[in-house]
Amino acid sequence: MTNWSYIAGFSISAALLVMMAFGIAFSAFMPALDRWSKRYFITLFSLFFLCIVTCFLALIFWEDPTMAVAARIIYIFESLFLLTPIFMPTIFLLHSCGESLKSSLLFRIVAAMLFIFIVIMLVVQFTEVFYYVTPDNQFIRGPLWALWLAPMVVIMGLNIEGVIKRRNKLSKKYYIALLIYLLPMTAVIIVHMFLPVELYVVFGMALLALIMFGLILSDNMEQYTRQQQEIAHQRAGIMVLQMRPHFIYNTMMSIYYLCKLDPDKAQQVTLDFTTYLRKNFAAIASEDTVPFRDELEHTRAYLAVEQAQFEDSLFVSFDTPHIMFRVPPLTLQPIVENAVKHGMKSTKDPIHISVITRKSEKGSEIIVEDNGSGFDPVDDNEPHIALNNIRQRLEMMCGGTLEIEEREGGGTSVKVTIPETH
Repeated sequence: MTNWSYIAGFSISAALLVMMAFGIAFSAFMPALDRWSKRYFITLFSLFFLCIVTCFLALIFWEDPTMAVAARIIYIFESLFLLTPIFMPTIFLLHSCGESLKSSLLFRIVAAMLFIFIVIMLVVQFTEVFYYVTPDNQFIRGPLWALWLAPMVVIMGLNIEGVIKRRNKLSKKYYIALLIYLLPMTAVIIVHMFLPVELYVVFGMALLALIMFGLILSDNMEQYTRQQQEIAHQRAGIMVLQMRPHFIYNTMMSIYYLCKLDPDKAQQVTLDFTTYLRKNFAAIASEDTVPFRDELEHTRAYLAVEQAQFEDSLFVSFDTPHIMFRVPPLTLQPIVENAVKHGMKSTKDPIHISVITRKSEKGSEIIVEDNGSGFDPVDDNEPHIALNNIRQRLEMMCGGTLEIEEREGGGTSVKVTIPETH
């Protein structure tokens, strides 16, 4: 290899290492990317990074007569690392279309092609018909070299066909990004079947992966922006549901009468009501999840105000040993408020509400139970609107869930589950 080829090779390898490191870091810390896309691109760029490291080592050992065995081993790893970005578009395509890997014919055929490639690679170690490394470290292509790369070309062709067939299931940017990644890469691999351009194949594939990442990141950012706008809209909506004029009026009138009958209690209710309002306004300004303990304080303040008005009709118990997790703002308090409002309307008996938190295999759980008349799934009143609002914000902000079911013995149970990462 000539001096200029060495310089070009090392320069391209160094540039690619920096690019892939940037891709890994950007994938990990970009908030607009969803969790699955983060894991996918971190894996993709990490594999490219390792592939480029092997290319870098191959350049160091290239044509050094004493390093023939090392060069042979390096080339095996280089082939394996180069193989993975070939089939990863299949995984991305099927995930984006909501298809299961286990039931996908495309995935099974691609897996079969991968198996054939690996079998050939094992055979390569015992024959010279595909390629071989001479004792003085010369890399020689065999007569069946192109046949060894054929499974890669087949996989790329299957991916292109799969993308075109599923174009109606993909967003426009995803469709374009996948084709930009697949079409030139297929052409480069075909060229590599007949010309020794291996380092440039890696360079082209890595560059195309970055272009694909940019387009998909752009699409995710648009979705992220829409989600944030929707979250803000929903947060404003739930505040409208919460800040009921009659609740404020009744609280102020209770304080008014308590000032004469029980000044100390009036002072405490005023403090609780102030805390409640302060937490509400803080929730409006919050754009991210908040510590659960803040939600718990908000809820306690709200219940203290309600109990001042209905002290003989409203009883609350807390069993909350687990509080070290985060939730979307206005999660617990509106659920408890719905239990109070629905219970007061549906029965004249005292309302008992329990708030429970616990750690489970799924993550952190919040359970709010009441002994009211139960939950009517077809009723389209304010409590239902608020709970649907909370459910949507949980899904968008932290991948959480909200489940509603009848409580054993009567009443309603609402369970919120927050995944472990939050």
